[in-house]
Amino acid sequence: MSISMDAKARKKFLAILDDALDLTIATNRADGYPQATVVSFVHDGDKIYLGCSPASQKAQNMLRDDRVSVALTAPYKSWDEIRGASIGGRARRVTETEELQRVGALMLARFPQVAEFMKSGMMEETFVFRIDPEVISILDYSLGFGHTELHDGA
Repeated sequence: MSISMDAKARKKFLAILDDALDLTIATNRADGYPQATVVSFVHDGDKIYLGCSPASQKAQNMLRDDRVSVALTAPYKSWDEIRGASIGGRARRVTETEELQRVGALMLARFPQVAEFMKSGMMEETFVFRIDPEVISILDYSLGFGHTELHDGA
């Protein structure tokens, strides 16, 4: 699904993704309760990537139910600088070699410490998930307290 967003909103959204290092992802547990987890991420355009242990609850949740919600905030010093995004989308496990290599390069560029994990072999055991947004709400307090812009595939 393609998100309907003008060039100005897309630029704002991508800047938030560039500036934030962590996000909170909410997945659906088997018992029906949501589970929120903080995780580092990279992105390629509006596609968001994260890695996790195959045994982790979030991985198991996403394999069972691909619906996720994501929230992230760029760093700020005062409330009138708050910029963030809430995203509803689908999580897909990445298995294609070319995409995994591209994501690995993005992770290494953003988080150089990933090199140590690569040397130890831990990355080979990591599941990589791609979040494909279906709805994006951009938060921008510079335009007023609580100002949001909703963008979806409609």
